[in-house]
Amino acid sequence: MSKFSEFLLTKVMGWKVVNEFPLVPKCVLAVAPHTSNWDFVTGKLAYSTLGRQANFLIKAEWFFFPFNLFFSSIGGIPVKRGKSGALTDILAKEFETREWMHLGITPEGTRKPVKEWKKGFYFIALKAKVPILLIGLDYGKKEARVLDIFYPTGNYKEDIVKIKSYYKDITPKKPENFIL
Repeated sequence: MSKFSEFLLTKVMGWKVVNEFPLVPKCVLAVAPHTSNWDFVTGKLAYSTLGRQANFLIKAEWFFFPFNLFFSSIGGIPVKRGKSGALTDILAKEFETREWMHLGITPEGTRKPVKEWKKGFYFIALKAKVPILLIGLDYGKKEARVLDIFYPTGNYKEDIVKIKSYYKDITPKKPENFIL
């Protein structure tokens, strides 16, 4: 599957994967900017070219037959909106039960412009005691790249400023929808 993903990403779409993606057994992948549905396709293909699969959160409303079979097969985890605190605990426990888990999350939480990023990605990583791999999807350069590996300190206010600073030079698909 990784060769097919590489063909689609590089030959068909003209993208490349840049920087070494660290091989850590467990992490949260903070993928930004998220301004278009193409971000999902690009991100999944980029990660698949490395021979890796990441889980991702998706609205529970999408988990109906036959879509539930497809989304489950590519790592989808259904989420009922409005239960974020419980979801953080559930996902942190899921990290404990697995030897390998990469969970891709878009910190903005939506493709529309948001002034404040959702906190879930941060607190899932903190509670699960796993690093956050900062991934940038740069449409200007057509690059999916690792920006850094970040270890949450527990001081969210300071950490989110640092995390967001890594994305300042990334060009989103729809720049008007990306607010740092």
